[in-house]
Amino acid sequence: AGVRGAAAASSPCEKACNPRMGNLAHGRALRTDTACGRRGAERFCSYSEDAERRCRSPRCGRCSGAHAGLAHPPAAMADSPFRRPRTWWQAAQDAPRETIRLDLETAFYFTHLIMVFKSPRPAAMVLERSQDFGETWKPYKYFAANCSATFGLEDDVRQRGAICTSRYSSPFPCTGGEVIFRALSPPFSAEDPYSAEAQAQLRITNLRVRLLQRQGCPCLPAGPAPPPPALHYAVYDFIAKGSCFCNGHADHCTPVAGFRPLKAAGVFQVVHGKCMCKHNTAGSHCQHCAPLYNDQPWQAADGKTGAPKECQSCKCNGHADTCHFDMDAWLASGNRSGGVCDNCQHNTEGQHCQRCKLGFYRDLRRPFSAPDACKPCSCHPVGSAVLPLGPRTFCDPSTGDCPCKPGVAGPRCDRCLPGYWGFGADGCWPCHCARSCHPLTGDCLSSRSVGHVTWHNEAPPFQAVLNESEPTWGWEDEQGFSALRHSGKCECKEQVLGNPKVFCGMKYTYVIKTKILSAHDKGSHAEVSVKIKKVLKSTKLKILRGKRTLYPESWTNRGCTCPILNPGLEYLVAGHEDVRTGRLIVNMKSFVHQWKSALGRKVLEILKRDCN
Repeated sequence: AGVRGAAAASSPCEKACNPRMGNLAHGRALRTDTACGRRGAERFCSYSEDAERRCRSPRCGRCSGAHAGLAHPPAAMADSPFRRPRTWWQAAQDAPRETIRLDLETAFYFTHLIMVFKSPRPAAMVLERSQDFGETWKPYKYFAANCSATFGLEDDVRQRGAICTSRYSSPFPCTGGEVIFRALSPPFSAEDPYSAEAQAQLRITNLRVRLLQRQGCPCLPAGPAPPPPALHYAVYDFIAKGSCFCNGHADHCTPVAGFRPLKAAGVFQVVHGKCMCKHNTAGSHCQHCAPLYNDQPWQAADGKTGAPKECQSCKCNGHADTCHFDMDAWLASGNRSGGVCDNCQHNTEGQHCQRCKLGFYRDLRRPFSAPDACKPCSCHPVGSAVLPLGPRTFCDPSTGDCPCKPGVAGPRCDRCLPGYWGFGADGCWPCHCARSCHPLTGDCLSSRSVGHVTWHNEAPPFQAVLNESEPTWGWEDEQGFSALRHSGKCECKEQVLGNPKVFCGMKYTYVIKTKILSAHDKGSHAEVSVKIKKVLKSTKLKILRGKRTLYPESWTNRGCTCPILNPGLEYLVAGHEDVRTGRLIVNMKSFVHQWKSALGRKVLEILKRDCN
């Protein structure tokens, strides 16, 4: 009932569901030890009784395997009981014991068995199942007229849940008697038909009935003649009800590869064994998640509540075709996400293919799910610095900017900074001139000739926007490029924190604590990449902690910015916002001092006490 209820809970398979049930014996071969007439024609008689259990006249006939009309093969038990109700299998008369076996091509759910006997039901028999294709067998139920005498077991008529029963071992009726078994009858009842406990009871690959003791029809003879003897076993119908085994994740099944159903009279529906999985599951029994849906552990559907327990997709940003579940990742996420993407494509890497590989950078003009979102770095082989990570040069994965050698400028590190010359393997050298020098020879240039020298080509604009999926690198001391680190030639007059009224009078629109990451010559201006660690004041622009860009106004052709900002150091910076462009400006009016906790406390006190 649980399986049928789950199948009817919702359609088509929006909740826990199960394929259509049917007779597992249909379309498959039933095997027996013997069949009458195999070794030649046999004469047999069948007996039955009237309402007072008096013997009726016997019905006799001939059984011959050589003639279809006289044969009674095992297949007769699996034809249609409605279209062919009077066909039966009959054992050889000299077979005191017999076995009926159903072998399945894969695992199925078995719910109940109905056997209709033409002969009197056996005095003793056992129903068994295998879950490993006949390697091992376990009993479902023992049947005996006397359980304790035959098997040494309790009878479930007297002890509820006992594994033996006497309900179906009476010889009456002498023909048409039934044996019925329900797989989830006590003590194996289960509220959830897809639970591990129910699966242990319902899942089968083979079913076997061993007929151990035949008995005759003990009807009352009409005259002084003795009652008829026990001559043979004979079965009209063998109905093994069940369905495809899909863990609640399919409502339709197709044939298993290589399976060819046998044709039988009146049989048009065969229960097939390969599930057409839903709920993002896969496998012949929907026993695992589909290739890109392993973000959470696979679960069978809940047949009690109807919850489908769908597999959840991995977050691979469109760069992987499969993923696998990793328990360590699952536990580390607090049981929220355990999917690890396999073989990240399009030059990405990471658990979720969430960042560009080394040697590639994020193209912010493309969505990260695009195949060309990660572009190769184009660092100049001469002007780029080698990073400590290895013998290769890699660019900033967020911007594509390359780490330059001292005195070298440009996103690709392909030219000297203004005020430097001699682009080569060691970088560029400072000019020893009052003004500037020739970028190739180092010869000092007069003020008249300066205007005729092209110091740099303006580089295309590069947004200092961060790759949200992965933090930007912080360049080490000699790995970043910056005119700021070559500050020996610069003489900058710094603002001094003296009278609080003077500080407040500057009307700074932002005050931050920040760490200088790197500086970049963009040709016409400089950009300083920083990491804001604390916001003491902001007005018109929304300033958050994290990566940001400062824009120094005092960019000179001597390769200096004032005030001086050295990469790797932390500063307290107070300056003005350019609301039109959204930029944080640094100029000679800005207050810039290397960060100290005491300085931060003093400035914060001035902002609260004197600047309101």
